[in-house]
Formats: sequence, structure tokens, C-alpha cells
Amino acid sequence: MSNFAFLAAEFPEIFESAKKAESYVAGDPRTAAFYARRSVELAVQWAYRNDSGLSFPYDDKISALIHEPSFMRRAGQAIFTKAKLIIRIGNLAVHETRETSTKDAGDAVRELFHLCFWLARTYAKAPPPDGLAFDTAQLQRKDDLVKRAFAELTRLKAEMEARDKAFANLLRDKGDLDAELQAARAERDRIRRDNEQRPDHHNYSEAETRDAFIDLLLKEAGWALNDARDREFPVSGMPNNQGQGFVDYVLWGDDGKPLALVEAKRTRRDAREGQQQAKLYADCLERQFGQRPVIFYSNGYEHWLWDDLSYPPRQVSGFHKRTSCNC
Repeated sequence: MSNFAFLAAEFPEIFESAKKAESYVAGDPRTAAFYARRSVELAVQWAYRNDSGLSFPYDDKISALIHEPSFMRRAGQAIFTKAKLIIRIGNLAVHETRETSTKDAGDAVRELFHLCFWLARTYAKAPPPDGLAFDTAQLQRKDDLVKRAFAELTRLKAEMEARDKAFANLLRDKGDLDAELQAARAERDRIRRDNEQRPDHHNYSEAETRDAFIDLLLKEAGWALNDARDREFPVSGMPNNQGQGFVDYVLWGDDGKPLALVEAKRTRRDAREGQQQAKLYADCLERQFGQRPVIFYSNGYEHWLWDDLSYPPRQVSGFHKRTSCNC
């Protein structure tokens, strides 16, 4: 059984790719991340091929496809962020020679499950039930798997990119769409409108997406997050009944003093709601270590940087490296 069985009937190519990603997580995380990213490409391409409301962008690369405004509106912020997370993990697997962790591969496959659920719930003739949940037990070791070499994954990626050219050529000129495809699109548009009439009660696990995305951005900036003190660091002196709090992330300097902190807020809340809480944590850390950290706060979608002794908060695309923290 597979987490992605709901795709098999109407989305067989996506199902086969997603099932491969799922089966490789424990035995070959790099290959799992590769196939998770590939599954996103196939899912997004399917949407462009079958949804007449999506405008084909200037480029056929997956990043351009998911950033196209019509796709972002159709998918929504949560699915868009999941796609970005899977793509980034997959890119690291293909373009970096360092090993992909089992956790990162598992995160990518979990997020892929929710993205594929959205695809099927939106476009399938028989959409899956909203209560369908991701089963981590499916991510078990397959001892008969042979790890794919880095060079082999690079070759596979090149082959798949060549196949994708046919998709791009098909959609660049919508005036050339044949009658069969036009009819299929009209039918899927009708199905989509019917499906969208039902409220979506599926749990898309946005908090897990937020945490995984923040973890990935921090690791990309060089913060390993290997020590227990890096997450949920306890502080005292907070203005609450217990006088205590826990900092979501503390980024430490080589001297053991805090260079920065990260306050993570719920994805459905404005990231700036974490500003005052983060300031209180910075006050506590400064009292304890004699050094005030730079403040980041994020909801997984938006990230803000605040050096509250010198500058007002400003929105940023990610987190600073250790050498860039102005402390």
C-alpha cells in the first residue's frame, strides 16, 4: 500500500513517480528527494495541460511554473510553499554532492502527499476524502534498493528535462491545441468548479511545512541545528506567570553567545505578530549572555529581520549566515 494510492486511477504517471519517492526515503534519501521533486514537476505540468485558467509563463522551468500568478492563485499559499520546499530539497539532492538526510527526504515526501491531495481534490473525477492522512509507516526501509549514484541522478534529470520540452511546446501556443485536448480541458474545468464548491477540510499540516521550510533555510545559510540548545531554548525573565519561555531557534556564535534568534508563528498568522514576543526573548538572552541577538520572525511564508538597536524590521528572503549577523 502507498500513501499515493489515491492518484493511481486518474494520475498514473504522477503516482508512479511519487511511489518511487516514498519507497526510497529510508534506503536512499537523495533519490527519494529527486523523485519527490520530479513528482511536483509532473503534477504542475498536468495542471497546466488540463486547466484552461492557467497562463503559461515565460519559462518552462518548474520555478517559473509555480510562481506564475494564475497558478499561485489556483493553488493558494500553502500548496505554493509546499512546492517550493520540495523543489529546494530536490535541487540540493541533485546539485550538491553532500548526502541528503532521511529527515529531509521524509519531509519532501510528506509535503508531496499534501500537494498531490490538493491536485486530486481539485481536478479528479473521484476526489479523495478530506480525512485522508499521511502514514509515516509507509516510509520504511526497502533492503533491495540500490543507491543511485550522484552522476546517475544528474543523467536522469537531464533526460527528464528533455522530455519536458514536449510539454512546453504543447502549451506555448494555445491556439494550436487540438480539439481533443480542448474538450478534455473543458471537462476538467467543469470538474474543478464542482469540486471547489465543497469546503476543503483536509489537514494540510501547515505547521510542519513551516518548521521544515525554516529548518531548510537555516541549513542553507550554514546553521547545522545539530545541538539540543539550537531549538526550544529555555529562557527566564519573561513577563508571564511562570517567568519562563522557550525560544524557537537560537543561532550561536563560536564563543557560545547568541548571534540571532528565530521566532516562528503559525502559518495562518501574520509573521509580524511574533515581533514583540521575539523582542522579549532577545531581552532575556541579552541578560543571560551579555550580548543582544539579531531578531528574525517568520510564519514560513514571510520572513522578517530586525536589528532592534539600529534599524526597523524589514522583510527578507531567508536567514543570514554566521558572518553576516551584525552583533
